[in-house]
Amino acid sequence: MKVVAIIQARMNSSRLPGKILMKVLDKPLLEYQVDRLRRASLLDEIVIATTVGPKDDAVAEWAGRQALPCFRGPEYDVLARYAKAADLFGADAIVRLTADCPILDPRIVDQVVHAYKSLAPEVDYVSNILKRTFPRGMDTEIFSARALKQAHIAAERPYDREHVTPYLYNQPHLFRTAGVTYSADESRYRLTVDTPEDFQLIQRIIEVLYPTDPHFSLETVLELLRTHPEWAEINAHIEQAPAM
Repeated sequence: MKVVAIIQARMNSSRLPGKILMKVLDKPLLEYQVDRLRRASLLDEIVIATTVGPKDDAVAEWAGRQALPCFRGPEYDVLARYAKAADLFGADAIVRLTADCPILDPRIVDQVVHAYKSLAPEVDYVSNILKRTFPRGMDTEIFSARALKQAHIAAERPYDREHVTPYLYNQPHLFRTAGVTYSADESRYRLTVDTPEDFQLIQRIIEVLYPTDPHFSLETVLELLRTHPEWAEINAHIEQAPAM
């Protein structure tokens, strides 16, 4: 089974344009995410899936400098972007990630992939978002290439085309799903970057943890936020926007 992680990435964010290449400690946020993802042991390949728009030339150029495969497809039909990228790279299972999760814990990615591998082919889709217990920013979904192809052919609603996976987990009569949960409900925390407030929090976390422990875990982050509860208040009021 070839497991390919596909990170959807684009510069045209409505609330914080260019966020994925914004820098902390002179390093783009997307680079932190990829560096951490490279330590996941159950991924066979990592692919950047950006758009054909000129604004995303910067994403493709960054991927080239990182020696990362990069696929360019439609901006809003992200389902088509994923289906074409998965086919091009010969994926049997696809891990869907978004580029606004710079401190994604690779251990969690492995946990979700392991759950899928243990259950396949009895399940089509596994994630840690069906019942949200992990903080936002740790979101990981994996699904079969067959299910992705079926969704690509059949999905018609613009929402399903743009957000890729709702077509899979909202139709239990077509697709079998399973969920992974955390040991406690930590869903109140936002560790994703969608607004200036989100960036401010992530910047603080990286600046404190990264210089001495670049492989820090989710548990380390949670302990830091418990030590500095005022930090979590920086973006506590932000309402989650739909995925890219």
